[in-house]
Amino acid sequence: MAKWGQGDPRWIVEEREDGTNVNNWHWTERDATSWSKGKLREFLVGIIVENEAGRCQISELKQVEGEASCSSRKGKLIFFYEWNIKLGWKGIIKESGAKHKGLIEIPSLSEENEVDDTEVNVSKKKGDGDILKNLMKTAGTAKVREALGDYLKALKTEFTVGMILPTKATATQELTVKRKLSENTLQGSSPVPLGVRIPTVALHMTEMFDTAVEQLYSIFTVKDLVQKFSKSPAILEAEKGGKFQMFDGNVMGEYMELLTNRKIVMKWRCRNWPEEHYATVALNFVPTSGQTELQLDCKGVPVCKEENMKFCWKQQHFEEIKDLLQLTTLSG
Repeated sequence: MAKWGQGDPRWIVEEREDGTNVNNWHWTERDATSWSKGKLREFLVGIIVENEAGRCQISELKQVEGEASCSSRKGKLIFFYEWNIKLGWKGIIKESGAKHKGLIEIPSLSEENEVDDTEVNVSKKKGDGDILKNLMKTAGTAKVREALGDYLKALKTEFTVGMILPTKATATQELTVKRKLSENTLQGSSPVPLGVRIPTVALHMTEMFDTAVEQLYSIFTVKDLVQKFSKSPAILEAEKGGKFQMFDGNVMGEYMELLTNRKIVMKWRCRNWPEEHYATVALNFVPTSGQTELQLDCKGVPVCKEENMKFCWKQQHFEEIKDLLQLTTLSG
């Protein structure tokens, strides 16, 4: 038995109230499955490829099965991930205007293979449209692999923040830096502001729907209808101050104002936005002869997320709601 003060320093708990994982020696593990599903949707859905013949876009994450985790041992990170992914794509042939749909299947994204070697299978529904299928098999596959690479980078950097705890040496360095910053402030330097202002933009979009204003309003305020057009579970408290969550938690916020069949105002954020940053989304429902015009005004969207926000509303809301309305009309 070692004498007092002569034990292995890797097991000595010093200067930590919780006394855990000193110098990162012990095994720790963090489940990245739920986080990964959101990131895969973020990086894959919305990919666009185009050439002189046609234009294609990945419109939907149909299936994502598997798991991911990150472990830490002796200051080293070990990653495990295995995914089976199915995506839906839509395309249009420029000359004829013909539209086609298809699937992209990624049967095995795992740490055993390089991203560039990951199998990506492209298929199309029956009929013409091989021009679009070929576009997705070439440029589309390249973009998909690039997006998968972005997901893995985020997994190994963004997700792992805080997993490698500071050792006594790094803690001392951090303390020295903090002291210098404090000294600079006392000597008259400008204090560092709390929070960071980010550049934002405002969006205005309008869309016509072949339905009565009452039905369109209900699609945004009735849980079952939200789940149908978003094709995912939703949390909905359609009242002032009520919370909402959609698209597997990738969109969340709070209702600020609801005027039945006229207007909805929401605090709105996407999961990948800067922490605690919300935009303000206002939906105005304007009845016209046999139709309803939806006016969207959105303020406070981070500049770097402008295109994502446009895609979210155009493809994941407007187009999916129109498909739902068409199905409702046919079934009725």
